[in-house]
Amino acid sequence: MFVRIVKLSFHQENIPAFLENFQEVKEKIRNAPGNRLLELYQDKEHPEIFFTYSYWEEEKDLENYRHSELFKEVWSFTKKLFNAKPEAWSVDKLVSLP
Repeated sequence: MFVRIVKLSFHQENIPAFLENFQEVKEKIRNAPGNRLLELYQDKEHPEIFFTYSYWEEEKDLENYRHSELFKEVWSFTKKLFNAKPEAWSVDKLVSLP
């Protein structure tokens, strides 16, 4: 399993549209084959910055999602709202303390 972290930065006026769309698609993303967790965070000091954390069984699961119609729809809507280029990392979880 690995973690995908994506940093998204929006124009302030576009945040409500992003959040509304995320609300509509979050269950679909979470139920994509191989997805084990989906979380959305908002920066406390810079509220225009958000992070998504998603856990995936295998890299091919993420790649399959990224080539799906769902991703294409979500991404085409979301990318119009950005005020900066998104950044993404795929990382392996080394330690987790409950």
